[in-house]
Amino acid sequence: MLILKTTALFLVTALAEIIGCFLPYLWLRKSGSPWLLLPAVLSLSLFVWLLTLHPAASGRIYAAYGGVYVATALVWLRVVDGEKLSILDWVGAGIALFGMAIIVLGWRSGV
Repeated sequence: MLILKTTALFLVTALAEIIGCFLPYLWLRKSGSPWLLLPAVLSLSLFVWLLTLHPAASGRIYAAYGGVYVATALVWLRVVDGEKLSILDWVGAGIALFGMAIIVLGWRSGV
């Protein structure tokens, strides 16, 4: 259950971070409105707050979060940017998620 809850929370966290970075990108590189910066700040603030909701030390949280971020960013690449993912993208995402699961399982075991 810990893995599922942690993964879901990390997924929401990753989306908040990606959106918070994507909106300024639209403003700077795609001639978007400067008003995009306001929801970007809110999204990045949400991202930071979400990272504080985990019961582990911050370094472990960041390390485990990285795996979910990698997979989420690749899905974003496919869905939002319309890029086709390669088999190596999928394998890399799987390895990253496996690494995240190992780290999260260690939170409780104390190994």
